[in-house]
Amino acid sequence: MRILPALLVAACVFAQKQPFDVAALMRLSRISEPQLSPDGKLVAFTVQTIDLEKNTRPKQIYIVGANGGFPRQITHDGTDNERPRWSPDSRQIFYVSNRGGATQVWRMDADGGNAAQVTHLSSEASGILISPDGKKIVLLSNVYPECGADDACNQHQIKVDAESKVKARIYTSLLYRHWNEWESHRRQHILAVNIDGANPVDLTPGLRDVPPFSLGGPDDYAISPDSSEVAFATNTDPNLATSTNSDIYTVPITGGDAKKISTSPGADLTPVYSPDGKYLAFRSQARAGYESDRWRLMICERATGKITSLTDSLDRWVENMTWSPDSTRLFFTVEDRGRTGLQMISISGGGIRNIISGDSSLDEVQFNSDGNFLIYTEETGSRPAEIFRASSAGGSGVALTHLNDSILLSSSLRPLDEFSVESSDKTRVHVFELKPPGFSPSRKYPVLFLIHGGPQGAWGETWSYRWNAQVFASAGYLVEMPNPRGSTGYGQKFIDDINGDWGGKVYDDIMAVVDHVSALPYADPERMAAAGGSFGGYMIDWMLGHTQRFKAMVSHDGVYDLRSMAGATEELWFPLWEFKGMPWENPDLYAKWSPSSFVQNFKTPTLVFHGQLDYRVPLGQGLQLFTALQMQKVPSKLVVFPDEGHWVLKPQNSVLWYNQFLEWIGEWVKKP
Repeated sequence: MRILPALLVAACVFAQKQPFDVAALMRLSRISEPQLSPDGKLVAFTVQTIDLEKNTRPKQIYIVGANGGFPRQITHDGTDNERPRWSPDSRQIFYVSNRGGATQVWRMDADGGNAAQVTHLSSEASGILISPDGKKIVLLSNVYPECGADDACNQHQIKVDAESKVKARIYTSLLYRHWNEWESHRRQHILAVNIDGANPVDLTPGLRDVPPFSLGGPDDYAISPDSSEVAFATNTDPNLATSTNSDIYTVPITGGDAKKISTSPGADLTPVYSPDGKYLAFRSQARAGYESDRWRLMICERATGKITSLTDSLDRWVENMTWSPDSTRLFFTVEDRGRTGLQMISISGGGIRNIISGDSSLDEVQFNSDGNFLIYTEETGSRPAEIFRASSAGGSGVALTHLNDSILLSSSLRPLDEFSVESSDKTRVHVFELKPPGFSPSRKYPVLFLIHGGPQGAWGETWSYRWNAQVFASAGYLVEMPNPRGSTGYGQKFIDDINGDWGGKVYDDIMAVVDHVSALPYADPERMAAAGGSFGGYMIDWMLGHTQRFKAMVSHDGVYDLRSMAGATEELWFPLWEFKGMPWENPDLYAKWSPSSFVQNFKTPTLVFHGQLDYRVPLGQGLQLFTALQMQKVPSKLVVFPDEGHWVLKPQNSVLWYNQFLEWIGEWVKKP
């Protein structure tokens, strides 16, 4: 009888759970950038929160004990504090902050005390690394190529540009804009400064952005263990708009001539030195011009220059990687069927060993100096990222942070289910499904199909602040997330099957899923909607012309007209690969797979979202789609965000996006 009150309390708590709506989504703490201190005692990390009233996304730095404990915020000034990096003695944390009015390098004690600004570069600073000997800071800075690390020169040129009454942009080569920015006179270079911020040296002089302006990211440079050199990735091909051929180079940390290390005609990125300095690992793609080729794990023996591929037998992409402290093994994350786990291989090759796996996605793995434990971030489709610790000997990870527990426990969240169906050519297509809160198999629910972007991407056991399936399910929808041809995590052939075939096998795969779901006893085939962004938006536009099985559709930044898209997008290697040339070289293929060729069949009510600053899928694609819908007298709505690019990032815009999305499909799917 004593158990009964506890059961009643548990039932009461369950009954009080609220739908996980966009308001709950906005209250979550977004954890990233964990950094284990060299002595293995503390983890510094970044937390981004949402301030809806100010319409901002402030970032602050926290610390937590590597053995657990209560996380503590250690920065408070400024709205953007990120990229924490430890001093070699674990006594100080260097970080990037705007607390002084410009983005610069700062340092503070491990408890957050004695904060002081380190750099005062007019070209600002980001992406810091601290040299192992504690004497140098390597950073990124947007300099004028003719100035390099000469700060007085950069300061003068910034002033000249700011005071100029002429704002015209003049170009004589391609890749003149990217994602949501126009190319300016400035270039992102790697600089090295003394630990006190003095004596900056430009390590990558010239007219190129380093890391590569296109494929590169924040981890595409590294400092050698002896602090003598920096490895970095850059693309030196003449036409950056048509080339993915980034290569790995090394340069003395004091400046000088760069030496090319890699040789692949495809992309080479993410250099990581072995702790003993004998090897340089990196990721490589074999095929030129194909950004979605298989990422292989390579090692370069520094003494001889010999390069070896360690993962030729692995039909999956190598992603985040780290060395074992003894330099004998490499650990790397791999996406497989919607999960991302940790695997390991010896530098001498051989079999690949699975280290951590499960219904989750891991990232940002780091070992302590003794190699007896590791930390990482982990997330699922029902839980955002938190920081975990696990023994290197194996076993389950233990969460070090619980910043979102209270919100998650008070919300109606469900785990993802999954199934697979057979497509028209007998290929198996994997699907994640999310049932609404309070699901009853005896009821029939309206269905929302989500089509992912890429097209070389995937739905999986990951948490998203955009296209959050839990928000959609909490609105009462049965959410279906298919991974058709082109999706990552199912082998390279499965990815390659979309090349030159955008509306073919992919469409067949999706419709096979629709057929299967329509027959489920708890799905209402008369109340179905479909939505997608980027390539997912393309597929919505394609489906508009090829099926009337949906009551409503949502196309976000979708590709509508392939010919005009190729002439206005920036990374031209993409259409060159996917459609085997430009429109004037292969007009039939462009016409065959362009949704604009099938406007006469458009009948489904459609909501069109587009960012005015989207230069990947330019605004004209959304405008043309909306015009076609209106001229065909199809019920439609256009929502343009003047201050957004390919993604909707500003908090109040995001709230509007979710509300408009749910209002639109609710109007057509939920009405009698």
